[in-house]
Amino acid sequence: MASTVDAVRQVAVPLHPDSDLKQVVDLVRDAKIVLIGEATHGTHEFYRARARLTQELIVSHGFNVVTAEADWPDAFRANHWVRGSGADASAVEALGDFTRFPRWMWRNMDVVRFLDWLRDHNQHHPLREQVGFYGLDLYSLHRSIDAVLRYLGQVDPAAAAHARQRYACFDVFGQDTQAYGYATKFGLEPSCEQAVIAQLVELQRKAADYASRDGRIAADDYFAAEQNARVVADAEAYYRAMFGSAATSWNVRDRHMMSTLQELLAHITRMNGSARAVVWAHNSHLGDARATQMGAHGELNLGQLAREQWRSDVRSVGFTTHIGSVTAALNWDQPADLMAVRPSLPESYEHLFHETGLEAFALDLHGSISSRLSAPRLERAIGVVYRAETERQSHYFMASLPQQFDVVIHFDRTRAVEPLERWSRHEIDLPETWPSGI
Repeated sequence: MASTVDAVRQVAVPLHPDSDLKQVVDLVRDAKIVLIGEATHGTHEFYRARARLTQELIVSHGFNVVTAEADWPDAFRANHWVRGSGADASAVEALGDFTRFPRWMWRNMDVVRFLDWLRDHNQHHPLREQVGFYGLDLYSLHRSIDAVLRYLGQVDPAAAAHARQRYACFDVFGQDTQAYGYATKFGLEPSCEQAVIAQLVELQRKAADYASRDGRIAADDYFAAEQNARVVADAEAYYRAMFGSAATSWNVRDRHMMSTLQELLAHITRMNGSARAVVWAHNSHLGDARATQMGAHGELNLGQLAREQWRSDVRSVGFTTHIGSVTAALNWDQPADLMAVRPSLPESYEHLFHETGLEAFALDLHGSISSRLSAPRLERAIGVVYRAETERQSHYFMASLPQQFDVVIHFDRTRAVEPLERWSRHEIDLPETWPSGI
C-alpha cells in the first residue's frame, strides 16, 4: 500500500506562482458562503491566494460580499472607498482607521492591491451590483460609539444626546477597555450592559424612520450605525468575559462574527435581492472547531456556527506552510517584526505535506485522501504573536483536517506580508541556528 505521503502526492493539485486557482474555485463555487482562512496573520502567499480566489468568485460566480476578521468601522471606511464614495484618495488612505494592534494585518500591500482591484471592478458595475468590504470583529468599542453618535447627530440630535448619556458610563475608564472589563467583572464598578443594550434597541425601534429618509444611501447608513451599536453591546460583553474563562470570551467574539455575517447577508439581500459572501479570517476561526482541540476545550468558532446554520451552503478553505518568514510580533501590542518561521514539526500535517516535495498544492479533503488524513495530527497556527522558542506549546494544536476544512492549500515555503509601516526588526537575518531549544 502506498504511504500517506505518496497518496497525497498522487491527488494533490499542483499550484504555481501565477496560478488562477480555478481548480480550487471549482470545489467551492456552488456555496453561498466561502470561508477562506490563513495559518498566520502575516504571510504573503495566504493573502495573495485568498484575494485571487475571491476575485474569481466575484467575477465568475456572482459573489457580492467580502467580509474580514476586521473591526466594523475601520473596514466600513474601506467599503466606502471601494464603492467610489468617501473622501479617501487611495486604498492606503482608506485603510487609515486601522490603527489598533495589529496594524499590519490589514495595512499591508496585499490588502492594498485587493482593494485597488475591487474598486476598479465596482467602477464597471451599477451600485446594485457592486461588491462591499466589511468587518466582522468587535474590538472597536470606542470607535463604534463615536460612529453611532455621529450618525444620530445627523439624523436625530435629540437621540444623539440620549445616546451620549448612555455611553457615558464608559468615560471613567477612558480608552482602557480591559480596565472596564476587570472593574465590572469583579463588582468594582457597575457595568454598562443595560445602557448599551437599551441604545441598540432604541436604534432598532427607529429603524423604519431613519432608513427610509433618503432611499438606498440612508438604508446603508442606518445599517452601518445599527451594526456599530451592536458592536458596542457585544464588545461590552466581551471585555467583561475576558476575566472569566478563555473559552467564554472566545465564544462571545465568534458568535458576534456569526451574527454580523447573518445581519449583513440579510441586509444585502434586502438591498440587492441576493447575497453570497466570502469570509477572510484565521484558520482558527474558520476551520470547524469541533474537529480540533478547541472544541474539546469548550470553544466554538465561526466555521462551526456557519456549518450548523447553512450546512451544505458553506465551503471552507484552510492554509498551511512548512517554513519561511512571517510578519508578527514577539508580544501583544508591540511593533511588527519580520520573523523566521521554523520548519514544521515531524508529526504535523505541515511536515507531511512538506515530504511530498511539492512547492504548492491544493487538496480536496472530501476526496479519496480523506480517510488517510482523518486521524488527528498536529496543526500550526500563528496569530499576531509568534514565539518560535516555545512553538510546540504556543502554536500547535491537534486537529482532523478533513473534518476541519473542505479544501486545504499548502505553500511549502512562504514569505512575510509587506506592512505599510516598516518592520521594527528583521529577525530572519539572524543565523539559521536561531532560535535554539525545544
